Amino acid sequence: MALEELQGVIKRCKGLPETEFIDEDHSIFHLAARQCLEEGHSAELLKILQDEQNKDFVICMGWNLVGPVVNCTLRDEQLLEDGEICSKILDCVVEKSNPKELLLGLLEQIEEAIGNKISKTILLLLQPLQTVLLKMKHKKTYSVGLSLSTIQSQLSKLPVPIDDKQRRQDVHELCKCYMAVSSFVKPFVDEVTQTANSKRSPSCNELKEELLKFCMKSLEYPLLPAQLQPLTKETEDNSLRVFAAKVVAFLVAIGESLPVLIVHQLLQSRKKLQEVDPLKEDTKYPTNSLASLAYILFVQHIGIDRFPAVYSPAYLLQFNLEYISALINRTEESVLSKGLELYERCLLTIEDNNLSHKHLEIKNILQVPQDLVSVITLCPFEHVRKWSLKIFQQNIDKFDSEGKYTLFKCLLKTTHHAGVQGYIIQNIKNQIDLALKANNGDVWFSGPYLIPLLHLVLSLPEGAETDLLQNTDRIMESLNLLRYLVIRDSEWESQTGLWTDTFWIESFLTPLRTGLNMSRAHYEAEIRNKRENRKIIDAPQHETKCPLTVGGKTLPKMTNALQVEVLQSAIYTFDVMESVQARIEELMEPKMKARAEDKNVANGAF
Repeated sequence: MALEELQGVIKRCKGLPETEFIDEDHSIFHLAARQCLEEGHSAELLKILQDEQNKDFVICMGWNLVGPVVNCTLRDEQLLEDGEICSKILDCVVEKSNPKELLLGLLEQIEEAIGNKISKTILLLLQPLQTVLLKMKHKKTYSVGLSLSTIQSQLSKLPVPIDDKQRRQDVHELCKCYMAVSSFVKPFVDEVTQTANSKRSPSCNELKEELLKFCMKSLEYPLLPAQLQPLTKETEDNSLRVFAAKVVAFLVAIGESLPVLIVHQLLQSRKKLQEVDPLKEDTKYPTNSLASLAYILFVQHIGIDRFPAVYSPAYLLQFNLEYISALINRTEESVLSKGLELYERCLLTIEDNNLSHKHLEIKNILQVPQDLVSVITLCPFEHVRKWSLKIFQQNIDKFDSEGKYTLFKCLLKTTHHAGVQGYIIQNIKNQIDLALKANNGDVWFSGPYLIPLLHLVLSLPEGAETDLLQNTDRIMESLNLLRYLVIRDSEWESQTGLWTDTFWIESFLTPLRTGLNMSRAHYEAEIRNKRENRKIIDAPQHETKCPLTVGGKTLPKMTNALQVEVLQSAIYTFDVMESVQARIEELMEPKMKARAEDKNVANGAF
């Protein structure tokens, strides 16, 4: 029945110009052709399409067959023979149909695909789509851009494999699709490349812009979250790494300079006074895409042979800071890790103590360590937190003495995490120790310059009312630093300036002692209340309904007995602080007396 209807509409329309075809003719042809495919008459349908007498009809109406052929080809119960015939039908339609209408038909099928049909549809239609685009003479550039945008929009719905196992399985065939997409794009890249040495036409420049958009989008997805580790003998080819190499090659082929792309953010900052639309430039060269390109070049070394090896390590760090910041502020582990890798790679090329303090004037060079602090304190992945702390230390080690001094001051003022503050104070202690041992005249960690830094260290955020438990790490490191200074720096030399004026030390120790007494009294009172509570005797496993706050944190529900243990642990912490403070005061007392006596003797001499 369907075959008869198909032959009937063809016979009725034979010899008529396209303008005389009515909507009913299109509907009958589309429905009859679909039924032919569903009822197993695909071979007969192919013969009708191949008949030269029906050529004009196929040119006008062939695009209607794209949907039915795709549905038939992707049908789960499809037989091999039927699949081959459907493929031939599609080839025949592509060869004979009107390119403009056929393009819309192909893109419609790609756009409407959902779920696991997305990759299968794209893989099926990429070659026909390429053929149609190459045949087009009018609006070719627009059509190429529309096709690439549609394909990338659909592929962006698929998850990117982020480890070797997922990549090998390629359940959603994403890797396979992007390898096919690179082959799809190649002829259009070649078209732009062939005119590189001659004056390009406006249409060629427009095609270049569309290809640039494709490359920038590809750098962000799938390449930014993808695992791009190099190939080894034990693993299969990493297809996304191969795709990354093709994207870099495409950028070079269409005339983009890798050095100019990488330093784009720096160039933009220098063009602020010129007539440049920053919004347009940011859209054309998205930061995430350029960050992905920086990772590909400097960490994976893909395409690095096309990048000049003339830049200093400090300059490489400078123009990568924007990208590092963008990456480590992301929450996805795969992207965040790439930011850390890029940061670490840039730092490793710089010798310790060799980065001038002047670089601290560069945009983001102070912001990136602060971003790193957020990763150290907030990232849910323990191995990433430890890795970030290691890089944080590497960053400190690279600066010269003045640079470290400035960095410490900035971080102490901007960082509010007690653990990180304690870590910085420990670094300050190490720098002071190096300065005193080397006796190299380091003015930043000895003498008058050190005093303002020590004022920042030896202080309580809220005086005697500071939450001592919440700030334990900072306070303990401050006390340890002060104890070290009292022991190491003699009162008659005062290399660190410690003994020049001890008033500011008292302004730290006095409120600390008051705070310790207040905190201990508070927690001891809480313990007494818990122990006096008859519920402990009547119901030892009874869970309290009242929340308990220790060190600024509300603890989960627990028995009264466990709460007593937590409170007692807090008192032990206060005991440790008090013992270190007592030792400092014990050491300071005779030295202060001796210094006072020396002053009296000196004054008496006059």
